[in-house]
Amino acid sequence: MEINNQAREELLTEVNGISDENLNRKPSANSWSIKQILEHLYLMEGAITKKIRSQLAHGEVVNAADKPIKLSVDRNRKVDAPEFAQPSESFASLEELKQKLETTHSELSELAGTSDEKFLAEKGFEHPVFGQMSLKQWIPFVGYHEKRHTEQVKEVKIDLGL
Repeated sequence: MEINNQAREELLTEVNGISDENLNRKPSANSWSIKQILEHLYLMEGAITKKIRSQLAHGEVVNAADKPIKLSVDRNRKVDAPEFAQPSESFASLEELKQKLETTHSELSELAGTSDEKFLAEKGFEHPVFGQMSLKQWIPFVGYHEKRHTEQVKEVKIDLGL
């Protein structure tokens, strides 16, 4: 969870102090607001945690080879968010988003800390870019994914003149 904790710290540093109005502003019609980025992150983290929990309980052994998950940070390759992680257009405050992010982060951290390493290594599920990935790699993937979107937050801040 080291990369996850580091990524969360970097994300919060980027968003702290942004007004709720600016948080919800979109730089263009087809871009996400910072609020939408944060919403996407907690939706992804929550869904991945739920999927890891399910695979630990019911998944088959896949023994997936390690994938280059650090490449997730590269913003040159566009990946569409899955339907379940598409953010809404509704208004949200920074405080409520931070609470939701804290909840999903705590749930993943607890799961990572209490799960059997053997099962995390041998069980897995499909990633849309990397293919079959072990549960063990899915945990730090969440952190790299968050780092990717922290870079997006920085871009949106520039576009909004913040």
